[in-house]
Amino acid sequence: MKLLLVEDNEEFAHWLSKALRTERFEVECVYDGSTAISRLEQSQYDLLLLDLRLPGMDGRNVLRSIRRRRNDMPVLVVTANASIDVKVDCLDIGADDYVGKPFEMRELVARIKVLIRRHGRSSQSVVQCADLQFDLDIQQFRLDGRLLELTQREHRVLESLILRQGKTITKAQLIAQVFELGSEAGENAIETYIYRLRRKLAGAQARILTLRGIGYVLRDAANST
Repeated sequence: MKLLLVEDNEEFAHWLSKALRTERFEVECVYDGSTAISRLEQSQYDLLLLDLRLPGMDGRNVLRSIRRRRNDMPVLVVTANASIDVKVDCLDIGADDYVGKPFEMRELVARIKVLIRRHGRSSQSVVQCADLQFDLDIQQFRLDGRLLELTQREHRVLESLILRQGKTITKAQLIAQVFELGSEAGENAIETYIYRLRRKLAGAQARILTLRGIGYVLRDAANST
């Protein structure tokens, strides 16, 4: 699961990024609001961790900006300003949750997973599409109960699809999820990973469907007609 951390305190950002990576999250970090907006236009993330006190564009304006663009990614505000008025204001303008500093790491990780599960329309730690299961806690896929062996990038593609199952994901969005910013990878690379995943899902009820000229969607074959 890929997170974008927006935090102006570089020392704290480094510590938090390292702690989250030990929890199996992929973390990118930026230190101001304008860079956050730019990064969100160029890449795809499963959740935004957003500080409020940022140089230039503050956190609330970052939040307003991404919601105006109809970006529905989960946003968890993490800030030292934990007043009720600020919490209510952030929730009103589109934050999904709020954690005040200092916080317990276990609580932060739990809240991140809850928001990602909710965005994937699941209330459990295991997200399921027909006979395909994805365990958010241990980052493993199982197909009909058996462990599904995937390369790192195959994992990223399938994770993106199952966390947004039923929704169309464009090739550009998958490129942004799977490859590093600035990578020269093109749509052919995504087509290759989709081909490999379909082979590994052969015979499964979970199907990756192509919407010609648009992208891909993961669906239960029983509900695909």
